Amino acid sequence: ATEKDFDVNLHFNHRLINANLQEGSMTFQMTDTSETVVQKADLIVGADGAFSTVRRHFMKQPMFNFSQTYIEHGYLELSMPRGQDGEFIMEPSYLHVWPRGNFMMIAMPNQDRSWTITLFMPLPDFYALDSPTRLLKFFSQQFPDSIPLIGKNRLIEDFFAAKPSSLLSIKCNPYHLGNTAIIIGDAAHAMVPFYGQGMNAGFEDCRLLDQLMMKYKNISDALEQFSVIRNSDAEAICDLAMYNYFEVRTRANHKTFYALLPNIWVPLYLSVAFTNIGYRQCMDNKHWQDKV
Repeated sequence: ATEKDFDVNLHFNHRLINANLQEGSMTFQMTDTSETVVQKADLIVGADGAFSTVRRHFMKQPMFNFSQTYIEHGYLELSMPRGQDGEFIMEPSYLHVWPRGNFMMIAMPNQDRSWTITLFMPLPDFYALDSPTRLLKFFSQQFPDSIPLIGKNRLIEDFFAAKPSSLLSIKCNPYHLGNTAIIIGDAAHAMVPFYGQGMNAGFEDCRLLDQLMMKYKNISDALEQFSVIRNSDAEAICDLAMYNYFEVRTRANHKTFYALLPNIWVPLYLSVAFTNIGYRQCMDNKHWQDKV
């Protein structure tokens, strides 16, 4: 559909292994044949994820700031089947959360009416659950209501089918290099997943970049303004995502204020997820609410 409607050529099984960002040159390796191919572009847009190869080449440039922070918690995905009647086994209109202080479990509905369950906890705690017996004992103590919904056999199979993954937050600046390269999405601002805003933030990058390229005739000006405008909001959502892990685990909220002042006291999550308020402004509002 993309190729048909937007005159875009998609090339699969190409892994970027080297780049000369100033010249717009990229070297790809074909994953199925190991052959290499060199391509040139007027503008390189690095949307290649948290472990971005494009960003790695940015890091070779002077005045490029970069930091990454791993948290002690990891995550592991489990699954919950749909009910025997083919319908959702839980109410699908909500995010289901089992907060447990230092760890938690969440469930999100899928289109086929199954559920994706994600368990977040310190990595050493994952490693301690090294047998089916210990796993079932842990779930019986911490999430007893989930066992009949998931099923013991499915729980054991899913848990030991993969290793827990680590979580990290990445900040960097600037996002552009002259008039030849720019990074967006997780390549520019990877975040922990506790606000569910990673993909949305990437789409906002695309919207802003499109607006700036329409506004400025000079591509250098557009890319520079992208770095200037976007960095504050991007770092804000990285910080908010980190903060929200504590909030979700401990069920902190301000429902009383929201009930009394619904037009003034907008909860942080609502302003982030359901408005066009910038991430930085959402954070500033939160600081004001904390003082109140």
